Amino acid sequence: MREIIVDNFAGGGGASTGIELAIGRSVDIAINHDENAIAMHKTNHPDTLHYCESVFDVDPVAATGGNPVGLAWFSPDCRHFSKAKGAKPVKKEIRGLAWIVLRWALAKRPRVMMLENVEEFKTWGPQLADEMRPDPARTGETFNAFVGMLSTGIPADHPALAEVCEFLAIDPGSTQAKQLVEGLGYDVDYRELRACDYGAPTIRKRFFMVMRCDGCPIQWPAVTHGDPKSLEVQSGRLMPWRTAAECIDWNVPALSIFDRKKPLAENTLKRIARGIQRFVIESASPFIVKCNHTTTKGKYDCFRGQALREPLQTITKTHGYALAVPHLTKFRTGATGQPVTEPVPTVTAGTSKRPGGNGHALGIVEAAIAPFVGRQFGASVGHRADEPSATITAGGGGKSQLVGAFLAKHYGGNYTGPGVSMDEPAHSVTTVDHHAVVASHLVKLRGTCRDGQRLDVPMPTITAGGQHVGEVRTFLETYCGESDDEWLVTIDGVKYQIVDIGMRMLQPHELYKAQGFPDGYVIDQDYRGNRYAKDKQVARCGNAVPPPFARALVEANLPELCAMQQQEVA
Repeated sequence: MREIIVDNFAGGGGASTGIELAIGRSVDIAINHDENAIAMHKTNHPDTLHYCESVFDVDPVAATGGNPVGLAWFSPDCRHFSKAKGAKPVKKEIRGLAWIVLRWALAKRPRVMMLENVEEFKTWGPQLADEMRPDPARTGETFNAFVGMLSTGIPADHPALAEVCEFLAIDPGSTQAKQLVEGLGYDVDYRELRACDYGAPTIRKRFFMVMRCDGCPIQWPAVTHGDPKSLEVQSGRLMPWRTAAECIDWNVPALSIFDRKKPLAENTLKRIARGIQRFVIESASPFIVKCNHTTTKGKYDCFRGQALREPLQTITKTHGYALAVPHLTKFRTGATGQPVTEPVPTVTAGTSKRPGGNGHALGIVEAAIAPFVGRQFGASVGHRADEPSATITAGGGGKSQLVGAFLAKHYGGNYTGPGVSMDEPAHSVTTVDHHAVVASHLVKLRGTCRDGQRLDVPMPTITAGGQHVGEVRTFLETYCGESDDEWLVTIDGVKYQIVDIGMRMLQPHELYKAQGFPDGYVIDQDYRGNRYAKDKQVARCGNAVPPPFARALVEANLPELCAMQQQEVA
């Protein structure tokens, strides 16, 4: 009889997708209490049997129909343990969701079980009775008991036994309770893994526990990707991290930050400015993006640029990633504008104030932003795009944005293409031929990261709570005046200044790509034609297991199931 595979807490299908990529077929059973999540799962995994109910309401024996279980996957709600949850108390039912692992172990004894959660899962312990918060003196006590029940046993008077019996409706004097005290005989091992090390363009870190009872050793998948600067990558032993730049859809326009009906928050402006200072002004190698510098109602349309060298950060379920596009527009001699030596005023719906100056605005992006940052924005900066992206959350963590750079030519004359790479010689500068440089990086709008990151590194963690990430593009144009002011930037002997900045939030399809979902995964509507709001799409993305995680773990521990797929293909 064929072993079946069960995905508990299936959600939008991240773990199921990774398992399917490994074994070549859909999981047999998927369980989740959320109707919309199950509908999304069914849309992408139509061959799976779906249970839209609480995992505690599903009878493992009845659901599996007498078939042996080769793999049971568990991704219980992480809100009780997650750093992103804040100080809010969590319901008892959520704290104890992981006990469902023991129900399946008692009822079906799956050959292999895998559990995924946040790294703080190891701190699972009793709550203070009167305050509904963890008892700091007993951190990890329940976690250790959980491992003991699965493996070699626990003391008969351990307080965790009463808790698990309550959750699973087990009589404390029953045979099942005795089995938990004696231990279920599973080999158990756990560790933390990073998604970027296994081919996902995000730095998302997660805790994984592997449990097996078939006598075979637990295997941890070998790392496949690494830091491009490492010896392992340079020698060809590892592939370089996938990067945030791979996830950006350069065809999505971004509004100027100066032409908004609703002005951006002051802290957002500070982060944008700090990121520009660090990743454009002070960067020896800004990320290059090829852009169409045509503006339409304050939007800047950019083509897909070159790949970045590092992964995206973690994604959470709340919409968080944004795209900020600082770019430069032209300033002619005699044009009015605000001097770069003055603080930038609050941007309102009716204002379109830009750092001003004579000549063409290419260098202000780098030079004019320095005083702008120092006086108006304080110390908030982003991070380079050639570093992994920050974690993406579901509800509301740090927002990241992207900024890039390349040379684009405007007007006629000897212009023969969309632009030139920054590592190529600039074309001759004439009175009718104009070059523009666009530098791009990510900026996070919430959380502790205040300067963002480069695009040629992995994306930050995407969470359900929302670490909001955006892209910033800084546009530079040649400066044709005679001034030698310190805010001018010289590239290959040509002076540039900044004239405008744009920004947008990253879209759901970009976040799913950062999470490692394959192209073609349906995220905006279900099989019934019901469309999902963007916040719902992002929430499921932030809650999802990056598929490369599940794929790597299954290939390492269940190679026989993967071999069956290869035989069927052959």
